[in-house]
Amino acid sequence: MPVQAPQWTEFLLCPICTQTFEEILRRPISLGCGHTVCKLCLNKLHRKACPFDQTAINTDIEQLPVNTALLQLVGGQVARQQPLVLLSSPEDSGHYDEAQACVEELALYLKPLSNTRGVGVNSAAQSMLSRPMQRKLVTLVHCQLVEEEGRVRAMRAARSLGERTVTELILQHQNPQQLSSNLWAAVRARGCQFLGPAMQEEALKLVLLALEDGSALSRKVLVLFVVQRLEPRFPQASKTSIGHVVQLLYRASCFKVTKRDEDSSLMQLKEEFRTYEALRREHDSQIVQIAMEGGLRIAPDQWSSLLYGDQSHKSHMQSIIDKLQTPASFAQSVQELTIALQRTGDPANLNRLRPHLELLANIDPSPDAPPPTWDPLEKGSGGGKDSGARTGGLYSEPQQEGSRPPAASAAQQV
Repeated sequence: MPVQAPQWTEFLLCPICTQTFEEILRRPISLGCGHTVCKLCLNKLHRKACPFDQTAINTDIEQLPVNTALLQLVGGQVARQQPLVLLSSPEDSGHYDEAQACVEELALYLKPLSNTRGVGVNSAAQSMLSRPMQRKLVTLVHCQLVEEEGRVRAMRAARSLGERTVTELILQHQNPQQLSSNLWAAVRARGCQFLGPAMQEEALKLVLLALEDGSALSRKVLVLFVVQRLEPRFPQASKTSIGHVVQLLYRASCFKVTKRDEDSSLMQLKEEFRTYEALRREHDSQIVQIAMEGGLRIAPDQWSSLLYGDQSHKSHMQSIIDKLQTPASFAQSVQELTIALQRTGDPANLNRLRPHLELLANIDPSPDAPPPTWDPLEKGSGGGKDSGARTGGLYSEPQQEGSRPPAASAAQQV
């Protein structure tokens, strides 16, 4: 039976013995599945499989490389490793070294979170990265690049990190007040309406009250029922405004509609939406969808404030945003960022990241995508070894000592 996976914040501890990684006995070894275990615990496993997801370990443990990106964060000496026998050619070894060096430099942006040994993200130290960026970077750092499965994970993790960077940069270049105005204008343009957090919640609960037992009502009757129940608390409630709320639920496909020859159609709430949580989630998803179709990018905390009047629904809104993301969303976001930078004059010269972000956007994140080769990593360097640039698509130019990788530098701008 799989062991419960550790919290992502404990990225400097072996998840089995819970001891901090170190360079002699407890060297961090990442598996192709994306979990990292210390060498001591790895050698004690009763069967050659990841203890967290039971993925078989098909490679000799002695041949798996030390995760030098994690080792450097606990103050361990990062010695250059011997050529890895898992890589088929000297050229592949060179590509591996370049890609691993890129990950090591990116990992340094987790350093403020681990300023003493054994201290994880809960440290008082502040990172320049947002928490979602930290999480995605930790995922990338745990990827193992010598096996195909690990490289697939690394490419997807790099894509996800780039996508989050673009989103945060777009949010930085937006006016919150104008964003709210544009959102409700987009909702009204669809013949829908949002009445404010308190009134909207009551309206949705009344729709549920009228239809949760499987009743089928005409739109007119349903709207009248909600208006009559709302009026004592919300005198501004009208048949028009409530009709627009019902239209929003209709757009979200929450109703089963039965047409009648001589009379108006009957609306019945689909069975899967006969709880408030399910109905509200579909309602929120529809508003987020309208925003995305209108080219608006809104942060989860802003969504929470707009739809609920508080900050406690950020994770709920983030899960909806994640579910609605498509592979094409990243490429669209890069275009939106370019427009936003043109509008502001791009004082930080962020537009130089565009070709590298487009490279990441072209990575197919679907499970059926063919495994990556080293070629995209080489192309992402802006010239490869000849220019002295790092590979991986995360660098825009040859890096001088102490310079910042664009993925992290861009995040710092947010």
